[in-house]
Formats: sequence, C-alpha cells, structure tokens
Amino acid sequence: MVYVQRDDKGRLLRVEHQPFEGMNDTLAVESEELRDWLKAREEVKARLDSLRSSDLELVRVLEDVVSVLVERGVIRYTDLPEAARVKLDQRAVARAEIEGLSSLLGEDPE
Repeated sequence: MVYVQRDDKGRLLRVEHQPFEGMNDTLAVESEELRDWLKAREEVKARLDSLRSSDLELVRVLEDVVSVLVERGVIRYTDLPEAARVKLDQRAVARAEIEGLSSLLGEDPE
C-alpha cells in the first residue's frame, strides 16, 4: 500500500511509501492508477530532461546569433543589457580557456 494525496477532482498529486501530512487516501501498489501515474511522471521527467539538454544547445546558438548580429552591425554589443554582456563575456572567457586547455591535450573541445 502507498499513501497518496489527491486534488479536489480526485487526481493523484503525491505518492509516498510512508504516511505524510496532507495525504488523503491510500492505493494498492499493484493498482493500475498508480502504474499509470508513475508512467506519466517518468514521461514528464524524460521530456523535461530533453528540454534541459536542448536548452544548453540553444544557449550556444544564441551566443552565435548575438555574435553574427554584432559582426554585421545589426546591433552594437553595448546595446545589450549589462547583465547579458557580463554573461556572454564570462562564457567567452570560459570557452577560450577550455579551448586552450584542450589544445594542450590534443583534444577537440567541441
């Protein structure tokens, strides 16, 4: 048996192996409802992980877009908010340091 908290429409919000404050029901471990809830929870987690992974890739894309816009004179680097400039500068320095260290090791940093 597991202890659960349901919303006012009866949907599962939280499932625990031990009683907890706010629980308002129990379910059999073998129940189809619990299996479905756990499966949906894992699917949401997988999709969030995928988004987080693509966020990291998108950061690099946005850095490249800013660089192209500045190089072509579409925007001036100083047009960007100071916080954005600081973050871009920090990432540029970190990337340059990584590239320098990687070249010492004979590795491709990308």
